[in-house]
Amino acid sequence: MALERSRVALITGAGSGIGRAIAEKLAKDGERVVVNDLKDASAEEVVAGIEEAGGEATSAPGDVSDSEAVGRIVERAREAFGPVEILVNNAGYGQQKLFVDLTVEDFDRMIGVHLRGTFLCTSAVLPEMLSGGGGVIVNVASQLGQIGGVELCHYSAAKAGIIGLTKSLAREVSARGVRVNAVAPGPINTDLVLGLSEEWRHNKAAELPLGRFGEPWEVAETVSFLASDGAALYVGQTLGPNSGDVML
Repeated sequence: MALERSRVALITGAGSGIGRAIAEKLAKDGERVVVNDLKDASAEEVVAGIEEAGGEATSAPGDVSDSEAVGRIVERAREAFGPVEILVNNAGYGQQKLFVDLTVEDFDRMIGVHLRGTFLCTSAVLPEMLSGGGGVIVNVASQLGQIGGVELCHYSAAKAGIIGLTKSLAREVSARGVRVNAVAPGPINTDLVLGLSEEWRHNKAAELPLGRFGEPWEVAETVSFLASDGAALYVGQTLGPNSGDVML
């Protein structure tokens, strides 16, 4: 295990899928990992696995769309390891619906978890990053925030908002030592994507130049890079482990 760097890394929605892979990868990198998830049991399972592999981790369950819960999550991280130095805003969920069938509640919940959650968690840790002289924020968006997706208007809108937030915040804080970037994965074999219809998954796979969906660990590798000193010149960027679905 590489132990050159040992920072406090908070990963939201890390009880499964991409978030879990990111937590496990950053722990292998030597970071002290705070595992957030809506489900306490899922977070604890990831922590146990990290500790069994020789890493340091603690759980901090809670709903990232709730400002009071976010305060508790960040305080838990601070009590366990200290101020958050790496924040990965990954928490999210999926829902497939035609636009004409979307309710206000559907839209608000999607924006709340993805975009509001990113805002709240960033707001909770940014002051200490700035006063401490630096930090890293990686926001998990989606290629659908760049190109849109049928029956996923609210999801695409939330992810597009995250990309816009990433660029704007990077312009504000990069000169003060906080690097802000985003990752926009394509379809990844997670419960979220596997929960979409078989027809959607079949049609989407056929569109991809690579011909396959990605795996969570492949996204985690990109996040690990953005958190590393090797990514010092990356500011306000959106990297795309997306099987070629978006080419920029």
